[in-house]
Amino acid sequence: MLDLNVWTIFGGISIVLLILFWKKKNAIWGGLTIGIIVGFLIAIVYLFKETGFNWSIIGKSTVSGVMIGFVAELLGMLFDFMKKK
Repeated sequence: MLDLNVWTIFGGISIVLLILFWKKKNAIWGGLTIGIIVGFLIAIVYLFKETGFNWSIIGKSTVSGVMIGFVAELLGMLFDFMKKK
């Protein structure tokens, strides 16, 4: 059976967003980059604090970064639209 949880759904949405915004540099790709960096830093902290390196934290922070980047991209599009009107 398929194990669908919130992070699996958000991960799929993140992959679709990355494919849709493939052509140019934008906030979504910046969010991906920052999410990976922050995820690695948090995972390193967990490495010393807990039993081992936690890969799921990197995935969750990457997905969160893409979602935050998409919101920033939407706000930019909204403000550009409002400026034209």
